[in-house]
Amino acid sequence: MKKSFLILTFLCSLFSLSIYAQCGGSATTAYKPTSVGIVIYSNDVETVWNAMRFANYSKTQGDTVSIFLLGKGVEVDFLVKSDENIKEQTESFLEGGTTSILGCGTCLQSRKIDQPQVCKFSSMADLYNMIRKSKIVLTF
Repeated sequence: MKKSFLILTFLCSLFSLSIYAQCGGSATTAYKPTSVGIVIYSNDVETVWNAMRFANYSKTQGDTVSIFLLGKGVEVDFLVKSDENIKEQTESFLEGGTTSILGCGTCLQSRKIDQPQVCKFSSMADLYNMIRKSKIVLTF
């Protein structure tokens, strides 16, 4: 009986240590800044808002963030005029002039957006370069 109790106690201790090790054993983890490329191809207000929120959060973590608007995503230019939350997030992202938002020139032209307020006319080559340079690429 005593031997069974000792074995059970020993196994419980090992199990506890195993769980602790799987949880990392530490409350803090340091991350190195990285490059994040974000492709927005939606004109859904909530999707665009969350993409911009994520871009701003990534910047606060020290990451280099690039945004490319593609397809319906170039309509962010209209959304900024009609949705205060998106306007606020976009202005926050562009603040300081160190970042810009690129927009597919063909997509802008097909929507007759000749002078976009939010993004700069760009090309598939710019999208390709952004993707190649980014360690992480997300699409919204």
